[in-house]
Amino acid sequence: MRWRRVAGQIGRSVTVWAVSTLTMLVLAGALPDFRLQSPDGDSATRIAVTAACGAGAFGLLSALAWPVLVRLLLLVPALFLGLLVFFLNGSLLLLALRVNPSGRGEVAPETAVIVAAVMSAVASATGGALAVRDDDAYRRRLLRLAVRRRRAGRPCASTPGLVCVQLDGVGHDVLTAAVRDGLMPTVARWLATDGVIPPTHRLASWRTDWSSQTGASQLGILHGSTYDVPAFRWYEKDRGEVMVCNRPTSAAELQRRAVARTGDGGLLTVDGASRGNLFSGGAGEQALVLSIATRRRGRGNRSRAGYFAYFSDPANAVRTALSFFAEIGREIGQSTRARFAGRHPRVGRGGLYPFVRAFATVVERDVVVAAVMGDLLAGRTAVYADLVAYDEVAHHSGPDSRDARQVLKRLDRSLALIEKAAEHAPRPYRLVVLSDHGQSPGETFRSRYGLTLADLVRAGSGLPVPRGAGRTPSGAEARAAVRVALGRADGTDDGPTPPVRRSEPVVLASGNLGLVSFPDVPHRMTKEEIDARHPALLPTLANHPGIGFLLVRSAEHDGVVLGPCGTEIPLAELDERPGPLARFGPGAADAVRRAHSFPHTADIMVNSWHDPASGEVHAFEEQIGSHGGLGGAQSRPFLLSPLTLSLPDEDGAGLSGAERLHGVLRRWLGELNGPEVPLDAGPERRAA
Repeated sequence: MRWRRVAGQIGRSVTVWAVSTLTMLVLAGALPDFRLQSPDGDSATRIAVTAACGAGAFGLLSALAWPVLVRLLLLVPALFLGLLVFFLNGSLLLLALRVNPSGRGEVAPETAVIVAAVMSAVASATGGALAVRDDDAYRRRLLRLAVRRRRAGRPCASTPGLVCVQLDGVGHDVLTAAVRDGLMPTVARWLATDGVIPPTHRLASWRTDWSSQTGASQLGILHGSTYDVPAFRWYEKDRGEVMVCNRPTSAAELQRRAVARTGDGGLLTVDGASRGNLFSGGAGEQALVLSIATRRRGRGNRSRAGYFAYFSDPANAVRTALSFFAEIGREIGQSTRARFAGRHPRVGRGGLYPFVRAFATVVERDVVVAAVMGDLLAGRTAVYADLVAYDEVAHHSGPDSRDARQVLKRLDRSLALIEKAAEHAPRPYRLVVLSDHGQSPGETFRSRYGLTLADLVRAGSGLPVPRGAGRTPSGAEARAAVRVALGRADGTDDGPTPPVRRSEPVVLASGNLGLVSFPDVPHRMTKEEIDARHPALLPTLANHPGIGFLLVRSAEHDGVVLGPCGTEIPLAELDERPGPLARFGPGAADAVRRAHSFPHTADIMVNSWHDPASGEVHAFEEQIGSHGGLGGAQSRPFLLSPLTLSLPDEDGAGLSGAERLHGVLRRWLGELNGPEVPLDAGPERRAA
């Protein structure tokens, strides 16, 4: 009944108003710089009326003025917008007390910030609690979290849609352990680990390429090609440029190459949405997507639009801002305890890292989840979203650390929220959860041996080695999201790319995968050429205890794998003689051979040592949880899919490579929606 819905809405509004009034009265009694009565004193009734008028005025200003203020602040970096939330809210409270008809009410500016934050949080919690028992109200609340409201007249199919949520860096073993230990009850319910209810999902693992990192995996998943992505960062001799997967210009170029190679726009070209990813997947709806961050703002570039859509709701803004600062405090406390407890291995967690972590685990998570919920309620056909929270924390705390496990608990709650939104969507949805890679633990190469890979290469080349080993910057994906939020399109973790000295080797790190290139030689050098130029270099690297194997081109054998004690195995013989690759498990030889075929593979590809028993590796970056090469859990991500979809591995041969996973997701889209024909190819589709 319409009148019942109207009455219910009025009742909820009155309740929120009453609770806000009571909150204001309590704060006025507790805070010395906040009062709701004249200096001569007022009756209790007069004070209550003043509080009610003040709460009502604050609520109206928040509802009417807040979206306008956010729109006026479009040029402010989104990360700073979250910090401005408190001051904007405090300004609205000061204005509300000034226009209060009672003429009472006074608050110090610094106290107004506190009062406004508490009132917004209480109003949000009250509204949410009241809406839980009302499906229509709950749906309307979720709609307010959407990036864009459902367009008028937009067709919505009755066939199921597909939503894919990527838990960045969560390995198959980490997920199964978290489910077993009760950290992820939502996933446990889907898998029916208690045996009480039948399962709704199945869990499988898949194997990455040699380059086990988001740039390669997500490009393969969304665009069907991982060709010529040898690492997270590499040097391209023909262009004289260092490519970095989390640099917007590099991401845009990699996406362009993938589209040209496959002849297809991507997984999400038909009524799709891409949220928080490095690449668009061809989606018409894009927000927080790195590959479009370099474009000028407009309809074709909404890389930061998701932040403003989310923060336009003051309740969201206050809740996220409070959680942001709480996460900073949590990180400072955890890192302090780790330092005093003497935990090992350990890397530095100071500087800006607490803010980067808080951004990844709170701001980016909240905004992406809200965007996905909005996509579901708008009835989009395919959605792909990336949550980078676990990956960022595991890099610095370790993949099996207590810090990282706590993040998994919060990610599970995000999955439950998305599942709840799907129940209120205008069409059914199939929810797929997957990861792009895992992480392998271990002490860093620099910490274990007192020098970086670049120092070792210089020593083997007869070049001077700096007295103090330099720090190799981290390549964590969360920093890309921070740069998009800050509007710094061309930054990298390394800062501006320094000019390459053509007389010296370029040494780059991607987790426990290292790449050595000689920029003054236009082609990929052979082993024979390297030996003639630097006779000690390859033996120095191959015999170092922290290095597992090398891959170099060979004039005699096309390509060879080098190991300690003079081991040299042609690529064609790896299946019969795996040599140093034996400890890296099945699929290692195929991954190395494929990387050897890439045009931009480095002159020397260096994979660190790996202990099969512990799963440890030595990262060439400052990370105690790393990925990017071969060795351990980093190459074994997971795929969690509904039982209503066909088996991901129909031939029983196992899922190997992100390109294969792209084919699986395409098959599932075909099963759900039939032939991929755009719903609308007219002006509305072009403007999407």
